[in-house]
Amino acid sequence: MTPPDDYGFGFVSPAMQVERAVAELRFGRPVILRDGSKHLAVLALDSAAPSLYDQFAAAVGGTHSLFLTSHRAARLLPAARGDISVPLDGVSFAQASRLAYGLRARAPAVWHEAGPLMGASAELARQALLLPAMVCAEIDGLDSRFAACCTLDRQHLAATDTARQTFNIVVRTRVPLRDLGDAEFVVFRGGLAQKDQVAIVVGQPDFSAPVPIRVHSSCITGDLCGSLKCDCGDQLRNGLADMKALGGGVLLYLDQEGRGTGIGAKMRAYGYQHLGLDTIDADAELGYGSDHRRYEAAIAMLRLLGIEKTIIFTNNPAKIAALAEGGIEVHSRMAVTGEVTVENAGYLATKRARAGHMLEIEKLLAAE
Repeated sequence: MTPPDDYGFGFVSPAMQVERAVAELRFGRPVILRDGSKHLAVLALDSAAPSLYDQFAAAVGGTHSLFLTSHRAARLLPAARGDISVPLDGVSFAQASRLAYGLRARAPAVWHEAGPLMGASAELARQALLLPAMVCAEIDGLDSRFAACCTLDRQHLAATDTARQTFNIVVRTRVPLRDLGDAEFVVFRGGLAQKDQVAIVVGQPDFSAPVPIRVHSSCITGDLCGSLKCDCGDQLRNGLADMKALGGGVLLYLDQEGRGTGIGAKMRAYGYQHLGLDTIDADAELGYGSDHRRYEAAIAMLRLLGIEKTIIFTNNPAKIAALAEGGIEVHSRMAVTGEVTVENAGYLATKRARAGHMLEIEKLLAAE
């Protein structure tokens, strides 16, 4: 078993410090980011109450600014080439929110290139599954107004990769599945925030040969509710059936809703898609790139299962590259398909054209 981060004797690991900062942001409270002698008070606009935003502005004397990622900046200012900050003195909470993630918001008249510490605050927000729109202000390291706030060294954000890959098997048990017969569910616990992740073993895979696998990110709307906007539910069920037909395989079900942005951001993006944006542009309006998923958990889970060589069911080359980079051999790839509908045809076309997914939509349409 992996020892805990905190034994009660005063030692706190970088991963625990990051987790504490993440929790503070989700509660809507400020966090102090430190880089050497520089201190930055940051507040996530996505979780902050308007009254706290006003208190923050008063505490820093109007010196606060809004950090926007390069993706959001490019939607507002085509000439911008990176992350930016926008002065917020005199700007209300509603106005700042509109600037941060409102559709067709007016471009700011004054803006500056953002520094690396502001960029670190956005990475912390992404880990908290909050929109990466951060209210920031430089402060004195001894500022009594922020004495009760959690403080995090910037370097600790980059020192959590080991924690991301540290997992243990919690339990394995048989679960009978409709149309598939008995399966084994293997629950893993670990990574940042000690999340539980699940592997579903169907059939009788031969672990001495390349094992059929699928790395599947959670999709509440598609997997559970049968949403027609995506093909996730089809890929989940078809992937399990296809692996069972080969004699057996393993599906890794990862807690990475909305391509790693979380269910809240995903629903905001859906709202923008209803207004005509494709999935990538909708995410960019919220400050995101095309895909924020990570696969350290998948690599750790495969290793704990004793799987070194795989046949992967995927259309996404990024998953193949991530496994290979993590030392998992990808012997071959097999496509995993779903039904093409009026509602998801544009989404699938965007994945192929803009995210590089290996999809033959024409063949799928012909098969309908």
